[in-house]
Amino acid sequence: MQEGNKILSNKFGYRKMATPSTLCCAILLFLFPLQFMATTTPSCPGDCEPNDADDNDRFHFAQNLEFLEAEFFLYGALGKGLDAFEPEFAKGGPPPIGGRRANLDYLTRRIIEEFGYQEIGHNREIVRRTGGIPRPLIDISSENFAKLFDKAAGYNLDPPFDPYEDPIKYMLAVYAIPYVGLNGYVGTTPCLKKFASKQLVAGLLGVESGQDAATREWLYKKGDEKVEPYDITVVEFTNMISRLRNELGKCGIKDEGLIVPKELGAENRTTSNVLSADPNSLSYPRTPQEILRIVYSTGDEHRPGGFFPKGGNGRIAREYLYNDQLRGL
Repeated sequence: MQEGNKILSNKFGYRKMATPSTLCCAILLFLFPLQFMATTTPSCPGDCEPNDADDNDRFHFAQNLEFLEAEFFLYGALGKGLDAFEPEFAKGGPPPIGGRRANLDYLTRRIIEEFGYQEIGHNREIVRRTGGIPRPLIDISSENFAKLFDKAAGYNLDPPFDPYEDPIKYMLAVYAIPYVGLNGYVGTTPCLKKFASKQLVAGLLGVESGQDAATREWLYKKGDEKVEPYDITVVEFTNMISRLRNELGKCGIKDEGLIVPKELGAENRTTSNVLSADPNSLSYPRTPQEILRIVYSTGDEHRPGGFFPKGGNGRIAREYLYNDQLRGL
């Protein structure tokens, strides 16, 4: 346990960070005059608070994740990506790195194929309503996933993790992607100003949540199985990935594996965790800053890497990049 922001660890590997609530900022804004506030340090952690952006900016940010999901699902199921179906959506952006057809059974391939088609629809609707963004460079190579799973495990897996090798590994890789987009939509909803924007995010969030639920159920049924050739079960891998995303996000517990301690289970009565949710079984929100820290795998929204080697596109993502040479949009 550390002083200040307290971090609690338990046998499941979760680290629970106690951060000040946003209520404290509201009280300060109400009670103190502006001249006093100007010399006072805010008590809320700014890097966990929503950023200032308009509705289109927020959907453009989300499209980075929609591109990532579309490419990974379409390549995994069919061996070809978004350009084979709707090449104009990319707006001249580069093709993804390392995508290929995964070794999936019939049922799993049908599920992932459907996910891929759904992501085409999501991109179409964002482009239609907001104009969209150029597709960023996306890395869905087995080498990139191997680095992610090494980081989650805390050591180099031998042989390196390859999501395209079999259905269990692929679905574990799927586990690592859509949930972050789901969190983003939950986090952005209160910030939207237009009714049409709220209507759109509700439709997108519904399907993203369904994808996450289907993925978690698929993995839950195989929870005690060892992932060959590692001496690690499916449940243990999900806990590792969730723990890593919490650490990278740096804003407390907003991600949970398939089995959790009772204090994180629904109503503190179960260790089963088919759906990840807060103490009142509401979906966790994440800000763009948190999401970038996670999908970049750097823990820093200013330093690209991971799934986006050159960073995301759109105003929100580009403004966080530390390198002026990358600020092309």
